[in-house]
Amino acid sequence: MKEITINAQVRKDLGKKASRDLRRAGNVPCVVYGVEKDEKGNPVAQSITVSQKELAKAIYTPNVYIINLNIEGKSVKVVIKELQCDFVKDTPVHVDFYQITDAPIVMEIPVKLNGLAAGVRAGGKLTLSVRKLKVRAPYTQLPDTLDIDVTNLELGKSLKVESLNFEGLEMITPKEVVVCAVRMTRAARSAADETAAAEEGGEAAE
Repeated sequence: MKEITINAQVRKDLGKKASRDLRRAGNVPCVVYGVEKDEKGNPVAQSITVSQKELAKAIYTPNVYIINLNIEGKSVKVVIKELQCDFVKDTPVHVDFYQITDAPIVMEIPVKLNGLAAGVRAGGKLTLSVRKLKVRAPYTQLPDTLDIDVTNLELGKSLKVESLNFEGLEMITPKEVVVCAVRMTRAARSAADETAAAEEGGEAAE
């Protein structure tokens, strides 16, 4: 999986007013957690801030990245666990980063359909139902995309998660979820009806 570096600063001023001031200045309040624990074993979060420009490298893209978070010279390897955005402006207002180790993690990986489906050759339309699937694996084994060959997918058929198998990855998305399907188009349905009518007419003539 691709990696990128994002620069961050330790956030000293907390609270709603401080958060509003950060956003006005083009920054995003964030937290990092995942490794450090308190005496009760609960996760300890570190408050940081990242500029919107830096954060854009990770969120305004179809790719999923492992992020090397540079916190004032200290590098921490993380993934985005939760992203909150402004519903009107569609800009990030808060991010939770999860620190990762060699232990398996759950990530959403983009789906990539490869090949020309048999059903498309027959006049159907290939539709993608889910753009990402959840998998579990050590971050070093996570691919950039989940490549799925749809060459043999016929007209009116669908492909579910239960049919997929990727070496080294555990599928977390429920097995009954439909990933893609080849739907009958109006043109294909019309052609099928014409063919059926012609066949019936030929049988009647005989």
